[in-house]
Amino acid sequence: MKGPWRFGVARGPWALAVLLLVGHTVYAAPRPFPRVELPESHLGPEQLAVIVNDADASSIEVGAYYAKERGLPPSQVVHVSFPSGLDSLDVDTFGRIHAEVEAQVAPQIQAFALAWTHPFRVGCMSISSAFALGFDPAYCATGCVPTKRSIYYNTASATPYATYHVRPTMMLAGSSVSQVRAMIDRGVRSDGRWPGGTAYLVQTGDRARNVRAASYASLQALLARSYPIVLANEPLEGRSDVMFYFVGASQVPGLASLHFEDGAIADHLTSFGGVLTGGRQMSSLAWLDAGATASYGTVVEPCSFPAKFPDVGVVMGHYLSGETLIEAYWKSVSMPGQGVFIGEPLARPFSGARLTWTKDNTLSIETRELPPGNYLLQESDASHISFRTIGAWSFADFDVRDLRIPDALSNAVYRVVAAPPS
Repeated sequence: MKGPWRFGVARGPWALAVLLLVGHTVYAAPRPFPRVELPESHLGPEQLAVIVNDADASSIEVGAYYAKERGLPPSQVVHVSFPSGLDSLDVDTFGRIHAEVEAQVAPQIQAFALAWTHPFRVGCMSISSAFALGFDPAYCATGCVPTKRSIYYNTASATPYATYHVRPTMMLAGSSVSQVRAMIDRGVRSDGRWPGGTAYLVQTGDRARNVRAASYASLQALLARSYPIVLANEPLEGRSDVMFYFVGASQVPGLASLHFEDGAIADHLTSFGGVLTGGRQMSSLAWLDAGATASYGTVVEPCSFPAKFPDVGVVMGHYLSGETLIEAYWKSVSMPGQGVFIGEPLARPFSGARLTWTKDNTLSIETRELPPGNYLLQESDASHISFRTIGAWSFADFDVRDLRIPDALSNAVYRVVAAPPS
């Protein structure tokens, strides 16, 4: 872990910002910190189930490792069985498996992790989208036509199944079990680190695959205050600070020369990146092998519809606001039926809050977990029963917030809530 800080977030109706000082030197705070609560805006481990194929030894190993690392109880590990090693499931077999899963999961489960690399496709859909949305030919396409859109796209919801009947799904996939374990480790290690690094938005001369580049300059203007963004005209070589990497290309050279930050997201817009077994185009697994924590690719020909691929501004905006990787990535694809999501779903590198006292006894709360909007600051005594509003903030962009509370009381409870519509 880089830096002297680590932060934990307690689950419940509110997220509790907890400060632990770690490192070579521990500095005593001049006075105790009060309890500070932020709006609940993301999924937690208790809302995710991992699905294991008992006919696949690698799936069993990956599922057990993920459950251990994320503290998932046996009730959140769902066991099914089907022939292993297939790239694609037929629709009838998937229907049986999906029904078995739905019969086993508790109502609070909002998202799935699939503990296998094969299969990655169900008929004309990706397997992650089939589990999330249910198999529906409307999410498929024959030829270059749009597909059904996701109701979950770019929403603020932290409860996708309860709100939209969608369980976003991500594959715990990799070129080997050891690679999957390393990817899981990166995701877990990233939580609350507020990593440095850079977002690289790379444009190429490939006109069909370069379609997202038209938005890069405006995204840089929108998000540059929140995170360093570099616009590049060729694939990266030798960079040691990659947190985001988006490009349109069938092959991406130079990956072995890069260092990815823990929790990094990277993908290449091309027709068959989601064909995880590879072929004439680079498999999305190559990003994970190189050190990224998540990627995305389509499993059948999508044609160059930007809506079938991650919207760079949407994924960065949600991720930088403290949402989990699975939420940010899933919310960024308007037409996800043909695309597969792979990675560590609960990685949340931009979560948490940093509490400090200033010299004039003002409490400073630094956090990324407040996306653009209007917020109220409320105070209560230790009983946590009755709150009164003592301040307000309005944010128009994405950035680290530094909320100041003059004359804050150590024995009080402070919470930040979304302001009601005026």
